[in-house]
Amino acid sequence: MAVKDLRERLEVEKQNLNRMKINHTISPLENTSTIKKAKADIARMMTVLAEKEKQN
Repeated sequence: MAVKDLRERLEVEKQNLNRMKINHTISPLENTSTIKKAKADIARMMTVLAEKEKQN
C-alpha cells in the first residue's frame, strides 16, 4: 500500500474503533474481543506506516 492509502485506512480504522467503544458503553457488545483486535490492527498499521515513512 502507498503511504497515503495507509494513512486514510488508519483514520477509518480509528473511527471504527471509537464507534465500537461508544457502542459498547451504551449497550455491551456480544464479542468484546473485536475491540482488542481492532487495536492490534491499528498498531500494526502504525508500525508499517512508520517504517515506510522512515524509508522515504
